[in-house]
Amino acid sequence: MDRSAITLERMRSFVRVAERGSLSSVARDHGVGQSTVTRHIAELEQALGVTLLNRTTRRITLTAEGARYLDDARTILRLVDEAADGARSAADRLTGTVRISCTAALGVRHVADILFAFQDRHPGVCIDFRLSDVQVDLVRDAVDVAIRLGTLSDSSMQRKQIGVSRRILVASKGYLDEHGRPDEPAALVHHAIVRMSNVTGSDRLVLHRANSEPSIVPVADRLLVDHGLAARQAIMMGRGIAPTHLWLVNDLLEAGTVEQVLPDYLPEPVPLSILFVPGRARLNRIRALIDALHGALKGLPGIQ
Repeated sequence: MDRSAITLERMRSFVRVAERGSLSSVARDHGVGQSTVTRHIAELEQALGVTLLNRTTRRITLTAEGARYLDDARTILRLVDEAADGARSAADRLTGTVRISCTAALGVRHVADILFAFQDRHPGVCIDFRLSDVQVDLVRDAVDVAIRLGTLSDSSMQRKQIGVSRRILVASKGYLDEHGRPDEPAALVHHAIVRMSNVTGSDRLVLHRANSEPSIVPVADRLLVDHGLAARQAIMMGRGIAPTHLWLVNDLLEAGTVEQVLPDYLPEPVPLSILFVPGRARLNRIRALIDALHGALKGLPGIQ
């Protein structure tokens, strides 16, 4: 074994390829050629004297030796990052990159401003902000922190519960002036409803009223969207009534262009959480950002 050839750079390339399952993705993320990443893996395998990855034209998988080495390599790289973080913190200055994933509408409407403020306080931190309504695999996609709406199923991750996001029914003033204002849930069947095609159960409205059984209203397929900002635009343009998070339309409600419909009847609120890879929060920059997000998200409109 040639220990001098086992460098951190080669080890990082191996860990990223093992997590992403793609040489080209890792090369693209790091701004290098695929041949460089391939060379790093080959040199590491040669230095260790074992094969770490099985490569075919369609996929990359870990060998048994690679799976064992991956756990140790992750631990080593984490300790290296923590040591560097500790040295930097002596100067009271956070540096390094934090990769964040967030649902797109929440990210554009509110989280981006939180991140900008964080960078103003810590100019040495690079933010890699990824917006997607598809839940990402934090390890595979090399994401440090994810802001999630909905029930969490990944028990291998750590989380900080923010609370629940209150939802309401809204429509534009113009739509309601033209089509009337419903006075009970049953009247919604006569209205156009903007619904999210990527939300399970959106083909019906389940509305809760204090001390009453839920009201269930079927929803016709008049307009379906798969993005919160598209739903916001549809509401503004008078395309119908929509169940929506308060933080998505709070400014429109304040301006009077949008009104709450059936205020005594509310859709089920949705849990809001911060999810992160175990151990990553030991890094000062990630822990500081998690704390900043936790504090700021609790203050958003409709978060209880």
